[in-house]
Amino acid sequence: MDYNLQKNQNAEQTYHSIRNSIVSAQHRLSTAVNSAMVTTYWKIGEQIFKACGENDRAEYGKKLLEYLSEQLTAEFGKGFDKSNLRKMRQFYCTFPIRDTLCLELSWSHYHLLIRVADEQTRTFYVEECLRSVWSVRQLERQIGTMYYQRINKSNRVSGFFPIPCHSIS
Repeated sequence: MDYNLQKNQNAEQTYHSIRNSIVSAQHRLSTAVNSAMVTTYWKIGEQIFKACGENDRAEYGKKLLEYLSEQLTAEFGKGFDKSNLRKMRQFYCTFPIRDTLCLELSWSHYHLLIRVADEQTRTFYVEECLRSVWSVRQLERQIGTMYYQRINKSNRVSGFFPIPCHSIS
């Protein structure tokens, strides 16, 4: 075998091995950041819920959200406006048991899921996201086209079995 050819094959193998290590590390990092973000937003929602009680639109709740928004935005930048803080509270209210949050789903997934009012429908979408590895765009399309209702009409939901997710906590 030609020495240069062998050298090139070795270099190519080394490159692919290093590349795979980097891609794997990037994926683990992305997953860790996503998990921390989802957990943090859930905790923020919990704290706002406990501070405001049932109604964040009552006078105290409005004032608290305004105050928190001003303080958090000043310190951490955008992402903590009143609207987002309300979404975090809604996230906690929609998924009150932290252990049910799934590592595989991002904040963007959850942001869409909290808009689904019916719990059974929402659970179906969570399970399908996990089973089919849906992107946020795919989930949005499926919710928008009422995928659950269409499948339910055709009686294909009856064979629906929950699949386990990797809990965030």
